[in-house]
Amino acid sequence: MTYLVVLAFIAILASLGSALYFMMHRGNGVADERAKSRGMARALAFRVGFSIVLFLCILLAWKLGYIHPTGIAPGR
Repeated sequence: MTYLVVLAFIAILASLGSALYFMMHRGNGVADERAKSRGMARALAFRVGFSIVLFLCILLAWKLGYIHPTGIAPGR
């Protein structure tokens, strides 16, 4: 489970880095601006997708008993 979470965080950071690259990259003309916008939107959509998948995997692992919550006891 730890490896899955670490891999998901790396994928999230990589997609953020990719979006940053597309945002900072200078284009020459309208076609380059459209490609830049499309690339940045795709990278941010992947980040949202990776975050949702990570959340669902953590929720599934908790339901299947692979991970256990710690901290405050329920009902307090």
